[in-house]
Amino acid sequence: MKIIRFRTLSGPNIYHHKPVIVMRLDLQGLYKRESNEFPDFVNRLLDMFPGLRQHHCAAGKPGGFITRLDEGTYFGHIVEHVALEMTERVGIPVNFGKTLSTDVPGCYDLIVRYESEDAMKELLKLAVEVVEGLLSHSEFDLNPRIQEIKKIAEAEALGPSTRSIVEAAEKRGVPWRRLDDQSLVQLGYGKNRRLIQATTSQFTSSVAVDIAADKDLTKSLLSAAWIPVPEGRRVRTEGGALEAFHELRKPLAVKPLDGHHGQGVSLNIETADELIQAFHLAKVHSHSVLVEEFFHGRDFRVLVIGGQLVAAAERIPPHVVGDGVHSIRELVDKENQNPKRGRGHENILTRLQLDAIASGHLRKSGRNFDSVPASGERVFLRQTANLSQGGTSTDVTAMVHPELRSICERAALTVGLDICGIDLVVPDITQPFSAGGIIEVNAGPGFRMHQYPTEGQPRDVAGAMIDSLYPPGQPSRIPIVAITGTNGKTTTTRMVAHILSSETGKVVGMTTSDNICIGGQIVKKGDTTGPVSARSVLADPRVEVAVLETARGGIMRGGLGYDWSDVGLITNVQLDHVGQDGIEDIDDILHVKSLVAERVREGGTIVLNADCEVLRKYSEEPRLRRMNRKVVLFSSSNDNLVVRRHLESGGTAFAVRDGWIVELNSDGEYQIAHVYDIPATYRGSADFQVANALASAAVCRSLSVPREHIALGLKTFQSELHNNGRLNFYRLPKGMAMVDYGHNPAAIEAVGRMLATWNVSRRTCVLSAPGDRKDDVIAGVGRQAARHFQRVIIKEDLDLRGRAPGETAGILARAAGETAEPRVILDEAQAVEHALSTMIEGELVAIFFEQREAVQAILNRYGAASITSSSAPWVAGTDLAQVSELTRQPDVAPGGASDERTAP
Repeated sequence: MKIIRFRTLSGPNIYHHKPVIVMRLDLQGLYKRESNEFPDFVNRLLDMFPGLRQHHCAAGKPGGFITRLDEGTYFGHIVEHVALEMTERVGIPVNFGKTLSTDVPGCYDLIVRYESEDAMKELLKLAVEVVEGLLSHSEFDLNPRIQEIKKIAEAEALGPSTRSIVEAAEKRGVPWRRLDDQSLVQLGYGKNRRLIQATTSQFTSSVAVDIAADKDLTKSLLSAAWIPVPEGRRVRTEGGALEAFHELRKPLAVKPLDGHHGQGVSLNIETADELIQAFHLAKVHSHSVLVEEFFHGRDFRVLVIGGQLVAAAERIPPHVVGDGVHSIRELVDKENQNPKRGRGHENILTRLQLDAIASGHLRKSGRNFDSVPASGERVFLRQTANLSQGGTSTDVTAMVHPELRSICERAALTVGLDICGIDLVVPDITQPFSAGGIIEVNAGPGFRMHQYPTEGQPRDVAGAMIDSLYPPGQPSRIPIVAITGTNGKTTTTRMVAHILSSETGKVVGMTTSDNICIGGQIVKKGDTTGPVSARSVLADPRVEVAVLETARGGIMRGGLGYDWSDVGLITNVQLDHVGQDGIEDIDDILHVKSLVAERVREGGTIVLNADCEVLRKYSEEPRLRRMNRKVVLFSSSNDNLVVRRHLESGGTAFAVRDGWIVELNSDGEYQIAHVYDIPATYRGSADFQVANALASAAVCRSLSVPREHIALGLKTFQSELHNNGRLNFYRLPKGMAMVDYGHNPAAIEAVGRMLATWNVSRRTCVLSAPGDRKDDVIAGVGRQAARHFQRVIIKEDLDLRGRAPGETAGILARAAGETAEPRVILDEAQAVEHALSTMIEGELVAIFFEQREAVQAILNRYGAASITSSSAPWVAGTDLAQVSELTRQPDVAPGGASDERTAP
């Protein structure tokens, strides 16, 4: 078998609503071979992976996969289940997988959910090797590879504190996304975006972090606020340390000035020799050393979030309990087998260490690592109680005396930390303050001891952090509109964005096949209809509402760039993209695009085109109503049967009545705008633009935009200003040119049907088709061109998409030649030049472009002037000569920059 490639779908996708990896696997010599053809293979497989007996497979119950093995199943399917089974051993268990055939014989797509992307890829590779090894009777030691992959998973995993925060966010419905391979996480969307890094937030002051890192400065500020702290000295030399030793009250504590996790800390120093040794130990971790009073008492860690004490735990130094038989070394080894203990911060507890610090501490009591403590005797391995050094904790949150609570909260405010860990040493946390005090204040405190105390009640401190970032009434999301479909996506996206920005004043983040726009400013040019572009909009803290054109390609390559939307619109589903990514028919197209509808949140709205036969059927599927979501239909027809049934059942629809776009619901009929007053419809002759206006009205009403605001937005939406490259018209000396991005049969047919109502001497089109479509789809473009245009000029895209030069043009020419006499000019610029140079009086040339800016430059050379759609009398019988006074010259230099400057 041979692995062809991996593809990661990191958002909701057509296979699963959680992230998945897709591995393309060529079975090669195992193609059409099944498991039951190889004697004893199944037995050897189950001996290595007995857990496979519990896999459900299609049967939906344990043992289902075994039945498939016995009956005979393909080896791609077997590799999938082996990989899933090994996730348990690596510690990243997942249970979703499927294997699908592709359009390449012998190649299968294995789709599995993942918790660790890199580790899952390695498991899939290993699964292929294991299955091949079993077939060839090779010896295979699985454990070393499993341990390697386990390390990959551990290195890639979020730390326990960060993981607890994102889990708390999920429980509260707060979206999150990891931004790096460490602990930087985005919470929320748009203007409600918050950034965290482990247990610090974007509101954590860098000044406060610097203060907390300087233990001496921290104590100075706390002391000035009359908060009890130990007296101490900052020193740099051994001599300075000895001076402090003689000046301060014993015993002493010695620590690095800016250390962390208890590293380099020595406590209960009584002699000068101990001090010198402690000084050099601390100097390893910091340029300066703090020598201070050692407070006697119990060690507590208090967590303050948003100025409020949310948890407190007593910290107990790392220790073992003797049994009278085993040595300290053996007891430590045994305790480190505890599954709750791991390396560093990877688990609830940290493994115990037998190092120089432990040796020195034991030596004080006359012990070493080989000493055997008495049964029940507790032997401490160091004085510091940090969890990162192997310590344990007991929750005491409910026991904190109000006076101590106030001291800790004031300390956090004094330093300025929004999330603050306070090390408190006092005789009794249940009593008023009498001795001891605060010995340290920490930025980025660990949450483990509070969420997973060794004893006592766990505290939801991660939830407290989320609640501080999103207090009551503060949303974490912004309204999201996702728009998909075969045709009309870009125009409708722009129309919706224009209404929302111009009539509500909100900052709109928009993605289209042309660019990303934030608040009317283009921030990225190009096709931005995929998940990466959507995420960039949702990460922008200026954005108040997102309108996302969501195309098939992005869904197939990476899934969705958001978790849930508020409104999902499908404009229509037409024959396009057949032959790409395993799409064979129109049902496959619907399957991909319907993901946008399925990921509308509970309480949100799904908007569907009831004039589209595919969507009419889809609108009545029961699964659309499994969640509490509203389905809204729109139709240009005056009497759509599906709309009528929908209204009778209490639904809402948008339709055209006597030339008016109206909203229909159980309360009645409400006029929004007359079609003639909407410039983009060209006085109603562009029925597909009427459909786009209906869809836009439905979307905006779903966001509670008042009808009168929608009407104003539709009336001020100018194609030449707000819809660059889509149905733009230009006046030329002899006639008129139209520029559009139509590239499939339905689009060519819609534009042709519109232009057929206009009084022109000749209709010419210059067009091509994407080469990665099936032949019959390409031929459909040619047939529609010949049907609606008297002159057809066929060009070819620069991106041939796998076709030979001239191949796509040949298919188009043969199809158009059935009813017309097409002219083939492969170069787009030359084809446009030919069309314009051979124009006759009153002719209209429709240019379906690939390179818009190059086409615009040619038009400018021919003296093209943009026609203002808002005032042009687009009615049947109008002569082109009548529109000459309705033209305007470009505001800036040629190339379309004026359109981009004013794009919504």
